[in-house]
Amino acid sequence: MTTTADMIARQQPLSSAFGYRTTAAEVLAGHDLVGRTAIVTGGYSGIGLETVRALVGAGVAVIVPARRPDAARTALTGLPGVSVRDMDLADLDSVAAFTASVRAADAPIDLVINAAGVMATPLQRTPQGWESQLGINHLGHFALVAGVADRLSEGARVVAYSSVAHYRSPVLFDDLNFERTPYDPWVAYGQSKTADALFAVGLDARAAAHGVHAFSVHPGGIMTDLQRHMPREELIARRWIDEDGNTNPQFKTPAQGAATGLWAATAPELVDRGGVYGEDCSLKGVVPPDHTDMLTGGVKEWAIDVDAAERLWAISVAATGSEPFAA
Repeated sequence: MTTTADMIARQQPLSSAFGYRTTAAEVLAGHDLVGRTAIVTGGYSGIGLETVRALVGAGVAVIVPARRPDAARTALTGLPGVSVRDMDLADLDSVAAFTASVRAADAPIDLVINAAGVMATPLQRTPQGWESQLGINHLGHFALVAGVADRLSEGARVVAYSSVAHYRSPVLFDDLNFERTPYDPWVAYGQSKTADALFAVGLDARAAAHGVHAFSVHPGGIMTDLQRHMPREELIARRWIDEDGNTNPQFKTPAQGAATGLWAATAPELVDRGGVYGEDCSLKGVVPPDHTDMLTGGVKEWAIDVDAAERLWAISVAATGSEPFAA
């Protein structure tokens, strides 16, 4: 049984040949991925689109589930081997329909990259009644992986997109849904990103015996459609853009933001480090609970805590009615 001490040991710093400005295509150069199949959520904009482009360039067939399938097909025009299917991560019934279609095709899935997400949204509820950031960023992806788990090939990897925003909050088990606590969109986002990291911990603990591994990653700061709920004044105050609308030059491009997820999906040096949290194509260790500087890198222990991962796993199974790699 994996323990939190095991996870802390796995999280010890690890460098690679890549870094902060590495692109997705550079990570995949030299990998023989012809004949593989991937599912990429959010695969028609931002980081997800760059992930799909790099995978297609490496010979991978890619399935892109999309809430707006027409927009997805337009964005993906000209990319061979890409198929678009309807799916709304916010709606567990929609996720179930998508995964049923994948199972019906009876073909192996080699990669699942959960790049879709929402950030700092106003308080909203999913059709099943969950706070939307937790519902979309975590529960929708949990249900997706559960639904295709029996199609994952030996050697498959699942990559959950977390964020350094997990510093903002652990999972708030006493009020996951903000039913008693005043809603703070950034706390809710932080909770959902911690949940994404804990999902990788819980999934790897169960899937490793089947030759499947899971990882979480922070892609870095990137200006994409993810910021659509943020007013311009807030973007300026956070120095994400200047008064003229120019993006902070320290931010990554979407192609650079996609690199760490693809590193986690392919790096041989991670085979014995399942469940870890990566950033900048590396591991940067565990930071203290009171650490607040998001620029230094590293993961909070609450995002790799095994007891928290197990508690969240049980809640997620109950919420979705499904379980990846159930005993």
